[in-house]
Amino acid sequence: MKNHLFALTLLLITSLGFAQTTKEIDSTAIFILDKMSAVIGDLESVNFHLSSSNDKINEDKDIIKEYHESNISISGPDKLHIRVNGSDEDLAYWYDGSFITYYNYNENNYVTLEAPETTLEMIDDMHHQYDFQFPAADFFYPAFTDDLIEAFDSIKFLGRKTLKGEDCYHIQAINKNLNVQIWVSAQPDVLPKHFVIIYKNKSNLQYESTFSNWTLNPVIPESKFHFLAPPNAKLISILKKGNS
Repeated sequence: MKNHLFALTLLLITSLGFAQTTKEIDSTAIFILDKMSAVIGDLESVNFHLSSSNDKINEDKDIIKEYHESNISISGPDKLHIRVNGSDEDLAYWYDGSFITYYNYNENNYVTLEAPETTLEMIDDMHHQYDFQFPAADFFYPAFTDDLIEAFDSIKFLGRKTLKGEDCYHIQAINKNLNVQIWVSAQPDVLPKHFVIIYKNKSNLQYESTFSNWTLNPVIPESKFHFLAPPNAKLISILKKGNS
């Protein structure tokens, strides 16, 4: 799986480190994931909400949880807006097909960068160059299922489960370092509902997110994706990763 992030983390690893040569791939799980990806791939625009929590180890070596709420809007292949508010940050991104702007509400500063022409290329580029993180990006990549098959040794369908009052398909993907579980809505739209990542190589630290408030193919005004600097906001510059 590639190193795409839609905020905080996702189903990705920078070093796969396969422990097995024989994979256990459940055809039912793959069918559900392919159907989910097809539904997402056919969308012309979408709004949704993401509630996330992630474990971190503090300076006393205790595990603490941090929480984030994200509102995400996507339109066509080249428009994106994200608003993230959480226990340790308050920020937003605007992408209009040419430029991406990152704005920090707490510090009232921003940076605008030239970006590739499509949302997915922009996500890759901004993560690799600046470590920008975008919540749930992987679910929007056409190769989502193929990336899972490549990165994980076992992918299983665990049955239908009720999650937050909704009937869902429960899927698990495991490799040496990760235990990933995905709940996909059993409704006709087959959209992702929830996922959990357990980092087996990091003391079983967890990251999880719940999708909600899906609005499919809404009309989103172009102004949603253009940044207008607030009064007294400071324009800053940032260095690419690896530079000092």
